[in-house]
Amino acid sequence: MRIALVAEQFLPHVNGVTHSVIRVLEYLRDRGHEAMVIAPSYEKTMFLGSVDQVDGVRIERIPSLPLAGYPEVRVASCTVNRMQRILNRFAPDVVHVASPFILGWQAIQAASGLGLPCVAVYQTDVPGYAARYGAGVLEKGMWSHVRAMHNTATLTLAPSTASISQLHEHGVRRVRMWRRGVDTERFRPERRDHAWRERVGGGRRIVGYVGRLAPEKQVADLVVLDSLPDTRVVVIGSGPEKDALRALLPNAHFEGFLSGTELATAMASLDVFVHPGEHETFCQTIQEAMACAVPVVAVGRGGPLDLVDSSRNGWLYRPGDTESLRERVRDLVGDDAKRLAFARTAHRTVQPRTWSAVCDQLMEHYERAVRVNARLTRPHRTDVGTR
Repeated sequence: MRIALVAEQFLPHVNGVTHSVIRVLEYLRDRGHEAMVIAPSYEKTMFLGSVDQVDGVRIERIPSLPLAGYPEVRVASCTVNRMQRILNRFAPDVVHVASPFILGWQAIQAASGLGLPCVAVYQTDVPGYAARYGAGVLEKGMWSHVRAMHNTATLTLAPSTASISQLHEHGVRRVRMWRRGVDTERFRPERRDHAWRERVGGGRRIVGYVGRLAPEKQVADLVVLDSLPDTRVVVIGSGPEKDALRALLPNAHFEGFLSGTELATAMASLDVFVHPGEHETFCQTIQEAMACAVPVVAVGRGGPLDLVDSSRNGWLYRPGDTESLRERVRDLVGDDAKRLAFARTAHRTVQPRTWSAVCDQLMEHYERAVRVNARLTRPHRTDVGTR
């Protein structure tokens, strides 16, 4: 198949959307499919129509501007006509739109106008983020936009039961489940590094967070852990709240942004992984921690509900109940036998969730989108009003 992937964010900026697109590209290449990526420009790709490549895959860059207050995130836009010209040149069988909002919406409209099957991957709770950034008044309008985008697409893929329910509640139709894979070769317990643990923990139990340091991640909630006895909080990541969090968590260790083997080593060297963000549609870092045999304490909302089996591979706590967060973490750092039992179960839980298996399912969704698109675009179809 020929797949055009449209990404709101892409390399060199690394986040969950970028990571998923890269893994899909690797799978498509290894299986002999052809792909291209349409993505925002960055510092070295700022010129109109500039093109570069990643592992032989053509990247068409769209002019972009930095997001106010978060310059690492770029906002790209082009006309629907220009998007159609790009797609026509490549002639894809399917258009895959990763976490659409602006550029992705232009791609969905372009694909619809060309009669191309379009798979829209719901990956970011942008309306929920708006409230965290003090723009809650925009949430209703943003959901209207999300509904229009995804109902124009041929199929929507969502990563968790919670996100599927959320989309249905807001009137999005034709939604299917597509979870994320985990790299069990990179993320594995054998990477646990005692020298790293001594350097950052000094013999104490290490409770770690990995991710962006931004309001929607609610990292400030970890203040309740900063004074736990014989425990050190380790924060791995970067973002606009870095300086404020350093002041709020004076006893924590801030390791900065890590990737690749360095990230896997740090993850495997934790005793407990924590994630307090309430707007996760999936939460890939939870799977990566589990692959490293690290039990998880996460908020009981959104994607973590599917990943954390409370009292078996970790604990869930009620949204907003930071005292429960503290108690759940204290329970695990203070009980070696329980923590190790949870760790073994966590490791076993994620072993079948390889990217290969997950992308096999994605190919089935592509094929389903081709069939659904043929039905929706049939000249004398009987479901004219449903799209």
